[in-house]
Amino acid sequence: MTAKPRLLLVEDTPSILHLYHEFLVKLDIELIDATTGAQALASLHETIPDVVLLDLELPDTNGIAILRAIQAKKLPSSVIVVTAHGSVKTAVEAMREGAYDFIVKPFAPDRLIITVRNALERRRLETLAAANDIAKSGRFCEMLGASLPMRAVYNVIENAAASRATVFVTGESGTGKELCAQAIHRLSPRRDGPFVAVNCGAIPKELMESEMFGHVRGAFTGAVGNRAGALARADGGTLFLDEICELEPALQVKLLRVIQSGEFQKVGGSEIEHADVRYVCATNRDPWKEVQAGRFREDLYYRLHVVPCAMPPLRERDDDVLLLARHFLAAYSAEEGKSFADFDDGALAALRRHTWPGNIRELQNLLRNVVLFNQGETVTEAMLERLGRGQSAAAPAPIANLRRAEREPGGSAAVRPLWLVEKEAIEEALDVCGGNVPRAAALLEINPSTIYRRKAEWDKARLASSA
Repeated sequence: MTAKPRLLLVEDTPSILHLYHEFLVKLDIELIDATTGAQALASLHETIPDVVLLDLELPDTNGIAILRAIQAKKLPSSVIVVTAHGSVKTAVEAMREGAYDFIVKPFAPDRLIITVRNALERRRLETLAAANDIAKSGRFCEMLGASLPMRAVYNVIENAAASRATVFVTGESGTGKELCAQAIHRLSPRRDGPFVAVNCGAIPKELMESEMFGHVRGAFTGAVGNRAGALARADGGTLFLDEICELEPALQVKLLRVIQSGEFQKVGGSEIEHADVRYVCATNRDPWKEVQAGRFREDLYYRLHVVPCAMPPLRERDDDVLLLARHFLAAYSAEEGKSFADFDDGALAALRRHTWPGNIRELQNLLRNVVLFNQGETVTEAMLERLGRGQSAAAPAPIANLRRAEREPGGSAAVRPLWLVEKEAIEEALDVCGGNVPRAAALLEINPSTIYRRKAEWDKARLASSA
């Protein structure tokens, strides 16, 4: 529940709506009005109320249809049905459909206040029960972690998910920002709509506008047909813009216009299109520093930075590292057909000691290597020797492969350029990982967007040299 609970009033008579406001002024709650079934459904699409006060007789539909829509979407709202004296049978039917309680008109103000207060208390207890379940299991949507910093994140997600406010997720690489965005979508009224993720740092800038807005046939060389962009694909759902601070300034201007108006044009097209999108953004940088440095528009920052959500680094999550380690160990053991079941005391101590500069991605990479290159039922501290060196014994950094003569004074070979060393490192990692970019990035302990950018630069240079 939010700090100020929401109550949706579905009533088509203005005078009765006015009375509801007068009666409920004693409660510190936010009141949202809907005078038709269509308005009620639209409001439920935008925000999830804690309580719905629902009149069964509406001008455009029966209130039971609204109740069924709430149940079908599995919204956690408590529904109080309001019915006339001669329609008690209908109210009983509503209770069978999942309503929390019903009130028969006419009713005294105290009867309304007590019923609403009880419904709000029920929602509060349900929220507490959910929090206790998280503390015991360490699970929230697809996220793992029971530490206090993570429970604070879950609280932000629950509160933000109910609205359509833009959420700006920050945190170091590998902290789970996309999982956070997926959880917001999954708990929102848009859960049945699409979730579309765009990594603004992984797509070459020449293609980013087409990826975002789509293009029409013939818009540029290679555009052999019309293509829907991320905005069109996310219509009615959530658009996740990862690494938003990597977005080019020209595209920042266009994105700002879309957020303000909901309108956009495909690359090469003239038709105005509309998109009903909820935005979630993420970055591993400090967005305000990017604004101050002139790399990110201040007006776009204020449009996007509505609800901040900071993902804590793994080193600040107490024993979550052990919970995550056991989860990944079980998953990778099953995947590779190994029999690892737990860690010995030395390994647990080593996991706690390490500062995890690569966060969860580093932990995943470590345990995958442990499972691949070892046998047994228990992970020992010796198997985690990479923690003391910061790199894998199975896949030494290519720079370590330089011949001694290249590194010692008087050596006969020249030191290779840094770009070549980097290229060899990335190509070697991709070869080891069978072309899997995220896995290769984890081995190298860099962001996948770095590999995508480098590959685009190499392809462009190869094409230029062959022209």
